[in-house]
Amino acid sequence: MTRLLIIGPPGSGKGTQAHRISEQLGIEEISTGDMFRTHLANRTPLGVEAQKYLDAGDLVPDHLTTAMVRERLQQPDTKNGFLLDGYPRTVSQMEDLDGVLQETGDSLDTVLEITADDDEIVRRLLLRSQAEGRSDDTESVIRHRLQLYRTETEPVISRYAQRGLLVRVDGTADVDHVTAGALKGIETARANRAG
Repeated sequence: MTRLLIIGPPGSGKGTQAHRISEQLGIEEISTGDMFRTHLANRTPLGVEAQKYLDAGDLVPDHLTTAMVRERLQQPDTKNGFLLDGYPRTVSQMEDLDGVLQETGDSLDTVLEITADDDEIVRRLLLRSQAEGRSDDTESVIRHRLQLYRTETEPVISRYAQRGLLVRVDGTADVDHVTAGALKGIETARANRAG
């Protein structure tokens, strides 16, 4: 059973790697973005409640996101493992996830961080926004999102590093090299824990 978390700044290639790694390992990829879209589309009680915050232009509170994650991790397709993408983003969410996993006697095996420097991320996201015609992704907006990531998510990464769970992979290499490095890092971390 493999229980992974993938983390990294926007534009690092995290979503691409999450998909590739979950396929390689034969585990379920759980993206909080997809989870939200499913709840909203199906008008579930959690989706209806989340919609109120989104309609007001607010972030969905942690307790709602955690409730969705808890529900998702109880589904049968996660019994052989999972890869979480997009959660936790904050220390508060990290503590919530610890609680959710403790309820089932589980814990994370590895936290995979996909890294890239800010200038490379800005370059990638500007190219993507041009290709997709997204005028809202200006350099200043992208740099603001990166600053938010640093403020909110880097403390999460530090805590996982202190727990000995963190594996860092350079996200600026080509896609196949990043995937290979990630899989090797996961395997090494697993071997170190077993030994």
